[in-house]
Amino acid sequence: MKVLLINGSPHKEGCTHTALAQAAGQLEKRGIETEEFWIGTGPIRGCIDCKSCWGKGTCVFGDDGVNDCIARITQADGLVVGTPVYFGGIAGGLKCLLDRVFYDAKRLFACKPAAAVVTCRRGGAGNTFDALNKYFTISSMPVVSSQYWNSVHGDKPEEVLCDLEGMQTLRLMADNMAWMLRCAQAAREAGVDPFEREIRVKTSFYKP
Repeated sequence: MKVLLINGSPHKEGCTHTALAQAAGQLEKRGIETEEFWIGTGPIRGCIDCKSCWGKGTCVFGDDGVNDCIARITQADGLVVGTPVYFGGIAGGLKCLLDRVFYDAKRLFACKPAAAVVTCRRGGAGNTFDALNKYFTISSMPVVSSQYWNSVHGDKPEEVLCDLEGMQTLRLMADNMAWMLRCAQAAREAGVDPFEREIRVKTSFYKP
């Protein structure tokens, strides 16, 4: 089993990586393979709602890491998305990436356990945590919880490591992720598959 961890920070080995590494270490301790996907510092265009991806599971724009990310999530058994807090929300590059990754391909991620991890110096963790979880809940992905919201505080990696409660929260989240993945594996081996999904109904609130 394998969990993909997305590092949505422009700093490859900054606070977000430090937080994800704590979760990854605990997952590996429980026998779960991990891979960290760094989105990099290159430009990532936002979704333009062209709908060219519908039914394909890939974005029409292939000049950045979006389609690679989609493929990696599809191949993984679980997902952790980490971001720093910028102006009380998700880092811009990551927001652009996630909007395009989840636009059509979210149907490919159903039933994969997912968790959000947020790093901040002081405030904005709650808003950002909520925003990340919305990607999972619109995609039928079970959200992995912990003893507190999955956030850590610190302006530098060494400060993040000093947030003992935050570090413990991430380790417990990883334990819960590992347990959910093992439960899913046991269910498959027992012939218990997810229920067949209904065709999605969309309600329009426009009244002519």
